[in-house]
Amino acid sequence: MSNERQYKTHTKFIATRGVKEYRATIPFWVNEQDIVLEIGCEWGTTTALIAPRCQEVVGTDISPDCIARARSSRPAIRFEVLDGFDVKAALDLGKRFTKVYIDMSGISGYRSLLDTISLLTMYATVLRPEAIIVKSGALKVFAAQCIAWHMPDLAGHPVEADEPDERSADLEHGQPDES
Repeated sequence: MSNERQYKTHTKFIATRGVKEYRATIPFWVNEQDIVLEIGCEWGTTTALIAPRCQEVVGTDISPDCIARARSSRPAIRFEVLDGFDVKAALDLGKRFTKVYIDMSGISGYRSLLDTISLLTMYATVLRPEAIIVKSGALKVFAAQCIAWHMPDLAGHPVEADEPDERSADLEHGQPDES
């Protein structure tokens, strides 16, 4: 089965709605060993809340004016101009980010859900962080409606997606399913 060889990300995705929920995740998801990237930091307010809880944080925004303001008000924190859709530029920051925070204007609405999922997948695939925390009400609503289906094994017990059952093992070896 070709799908068994396909890359599978192990990144956790945490969807939040609004800045209050987004910032409330910090004590639960950021620890002192983390190197954190914040995309869409604007003036650096959330970046400044993350900074004392981790080893290092880099705040980024597409606006040079926002980054200039963030740098002047918070000189001890690193801020860089970066387009959040340019994952290569994030990789070029030269850090092994363990957590990524994303608060980008325009990705919270329902019509941008596919863009949000694509963006999360790109960051998870390229940077491979442990978790990505994103401010997107549409993603949070969508995720709350999702249920991951697990095919039962021959005894009727659910099998985890990464754990092949006997039927899929038979099919991989060219043996027909006799059920």
